[in-house]
Amino acid sequence: MEPNDNTNVTTASDEASEIERLREQVRREHDMYLRALADFDNYRRRVERDRETATHSGKRALILSLLEVLDSFEAALQHAGAEPSSMVTGVQAIYRKLLGVLEAQGVTQFRSVGTPFDPEHHEAIGSVPSGEHAPGTVVEEFQPGYRWGDQILRPARVRVAQ
Repeated sequence: MEPNDNTNVTTASDEASEIERLREQVRREHDMYLRALADFDNYRRRVERDRETATHSGKRALILSLLEVLDSFEAALQHAGAEPSSMVTGVQAIYRKLLGVLEAQGVTQFRSVGTPFDPEHHEAIGSVPSGEHAPGTVVEEFQPGYRWGDQILRPARVRVAQ
């Protein structure tokens, strides 16, 4: 029996279309792989960013609590009197240690008296008439403000000249 040339042509044509179909399928699957890889990379970055945000928020809350303890130490030391007893000396040592811990974390105190009132740095709790200070100048600080790096951690509570 003599081979049919039409059958060979059809088979070659079918093979070429099958190869093209497989190439298209590989291209689609490769695109899906690249998208999945990009999605995973975005997910990893988002999780890392969320973790850093949660860590920062937790640390901020702890530092704010420590600032309240620091304020209590400052009030105790103001009422301790001029003569240092062993108790006052101990409280001063603990106070300095707490200050050192906060400074090691990048927390710094800023003073406000004599500076222009800035709502980002100050919380006004009142105003007073003043002949020696320009209006809008901080004349009294009731609670110091603190920075944490370049962020305001806690604004200073102040009185402002009228």
